[in-house]
Amino acid sequence: FEQRDAEKKLSEAILQEARAEASFLETVSRVVTEKNAQTRITQLVFASRDDDLFSATNHQDNSSVVFGKTLTSLPRVFVLNFNGDVTASQTRELRQEITALLQIAQEGRDEVVLRLSTGGGTVTGYGSAAGQLTRLKDAGLKLTVCVEEVAASGGYLMACAADHLIASPFAVLGSIGVISDIPNVYERLRREGVEFQTVTAGKYKRTITPTKKITSEDLAKSKADLEDVLKLFKSWVAQNRPSLDIDSVATGETWYGERALEKGLCDELRTFDDVLLDKLHSGADVFSITYRDPKPNPSQLFSDFASGLLFEEDASLASGSFGTSAMDSLRQFLIRALIANGGKDIASSSLQVPPSSSRNYLGRHENMYMINNDPPTFF
Repeated sequence: FEQRDAEKKLSEAILQEARAEASFLETVSRVVTEKNAQTRITQLVFASRDDDLFSATNHQDNSSVVFGKTLTSLPRVFVLNFNGDVTASQTRELRQEITALLQIAQEGRDEVVLRLSTGGGTVTGYGSAAGQLTRLKDAGLKLTVCVEEVAASGGYLMACAADHLIASPFAVLGSIGVISDIPNVYERLRREGVEFQTVTAGKYKRTITPTKKITSEDLAKSKADLEDVLKLFKSWVAQNRPSLDIDSVATGETWYGERALEKGLCDELRTFDDVLLDKLHSGADVFSITYRDPKPNPSQLFSDFASGLLFEEDASLASGSFGTSAMDSLRQFLIRALIANGGKDIASSSLQVPPSSSRNYLGRHENMYMINNDPPTFF
């Protein structure tokens, strides 16, 4: 009871502090012009980076200039990660990250780099994951996929969605094929005097099962089903990589680095790290996007609201930490929302943060859970 009471008091204190800050910021916004406020935000953002390559200055004709470029004109690279299991369960996080990204990304300015590593798995799971990547292309965003270790079978299905496919020198690519593997114990059960009775409606409702006597007709039907899936697989690869000789690579084989490049399975051999360094040196801001589940603790209410889905500068590229405390994140969010709304009521502006003002806040989304049926057909 003492812990609950303490958590309740902490939640109340956080709420009171947030309300006080919102009231203060609303008052300040009435007397600070939008131009001056944007200038101060720009200076604060770049002052938080320990990087001499960037600076913010005031000019009469342009209030926020970074080496001649406005803050809103800097190219941005959003980094996603996908380390897939057999059911592609990571699609749950991927869909949240892409949904958040699409709310702020700008066609012609932003691009996405996906670091991919998976040996494939269920047809439905990896089909769903590949479908999520097409959302980026449909939005007009360039998608680069970097394969560090393996993109085989369903993993290669995902990789083919890229506008530019990069593999490390010894990455494994390919395995364009379909497999269905299931044990059968019919004969052993029969010897033990155990018989399974399965009642179906529909000629092919059950073909191959662990307890059913398998007939040649069952095998022929299952083989035909797999061939249909393979046709879909090949069609997807050919559609996304038209220069590839699909019949020569859709054999279930895999190839390493140089051989994969010769076969046309990838466009370039480079490491993921070098790709990001090139983006950074070209003047782009590099961000990593990660979805985190909301915490159930009531004392974290405003911490979750403020942080939610944050995109933070990639740790390997940034010279210092860009992260802030929960209340600092909330404060930045409130400031940006007020500026974006021209000092109007915070309640009407806090739900949307325009891309021009949003730098480290992506927004919160409802939880969406996938139901995996684990079908016995695999890429």
